[in-house]
Parts: sequence; structure tokens; C-alpha cells
Amino acid sequence: MSSFGIKHALCIDNRLVERIIGYSLDVTKDKCQRLECGCVASVDIGAYNSCLNGCLYCYANYSKEIVERNRKNHNQLSPLLIGEVSKNYVVKDRKTESSKIMQQSLFR
Repeated sequence: MSSFGIKHALCIDNRLVERIIGYSLDVTKDKCQRLECGCVASVDIGAYNSCLNGCLYCYANYSKEIVERNRKNHNQLSPLLIGEVSKNYVVKDRKTESSKIMQQSLFR
């Protein structure tokens, strides 16, 4: 696409995140993506059919009806993106570590 003036970009762009937060990150390429993908490993915190923007190209929304139903079920006080925590839910802790390189600030 470079012949059309479209530059290579990353959905999960470590260089952009580093510029925003002001620190270098110790991250690796997402091994679950195709070889050409430059995105770094990440944890998705979203939910399908939950965005109200309505972008036609979006992979995350595949049903306008479900998006509307989820919008109606949204509770700003709930810890969940959509709905409420019920007795049927299983909540598990996930061990994570910071990728922030503490000794190296990009903006001194």
C-alpha cells in the first residue's frame, strides 16, 4: 500500500505507547499474529459487539442488534464492560508483570 502513500502501521504500537508514557518498554512481537504483523503482545480487554462508534470495517462488531442490546445492558457502576457480575461468573486473577523499563526514561 506504500505506492498509495499508506505507511506501515501497528495496531498495538510499542513506539507510540513509549512516546505517550515517556518510558521504554520491554515487549516482544505478538507470536499469535501473522509474520508480517508488527504488533506487540498485548491483552485484549474489550468485548465483541460493545462499541457504539459503528465503524463499517470493525472486526469487533458483527451485529447491530447485539450492540444495541449490550448498550441497553451497560451499567457505568459495574466492573464489567457489559452487564453485571452474576453468581455464574468465574473471576480469576491473572499474573502480569510490568513491561516498563524503569531505569530508562525517554523524556529526561
